[in-house]
Amino acid sequence: MPGPPPSRPVEADQTEPQDTDPRAGIDEAVSALDELDRLPLSEHVERFDAVHTELTVALSSIDKV
Repeated sequence: MPGPPPSRPVEADQTEPQDTDPRAGIDEAVSALDELDRLPLSEHVERFDAVHTELTVALSSIDKV
């Protein structure tokens, strides 16, 4: 008897709609920018990418808001 299909690994750049309120994720991501002035410039891109990803997810689920 065959088992379930193999699971696909989820890559970091793939965005899936959230089951929760996307505004909470936006607030959390944007709050990560509060301490940006204390971080080295080399870490800024990672923070901005995280916010961009969260905003993309929120926009993709806009019909559910």
